[in-house]
Amino acid sequence: MGNVLTLIAGMDEDASAWQASALCAQTDPEAFFPEKGGSTREAKGVCKVCEVKKECLEYALANDERYGIWGGLSERERRKLKRRV
Repeated sequence: MGNVLTLIAGMDEDASAWQASALCAQTDPEAFFPEKGGSTREAKGVCKVCEVKKECLEYALANDERYGIWGGLSERERRKLKRRV
């Protein structure tokens, strides 16, 4: 599997502006897509210090990303956030 950013196919120019600074591009992509019941700790730790965490989360919410850790949130956490908004 390529890095997380290679999974963002067809993104618009606004979305691609933040990708160069994304820390996930420099880490193991498997951490961001754990097996069901697997730990999200490593990915969330990377997201916690990433300077484009907000942009990443906005991208995931706008594009209904259903898998993986995006902007520091799991699929379940993103669904909860969308319901509250």
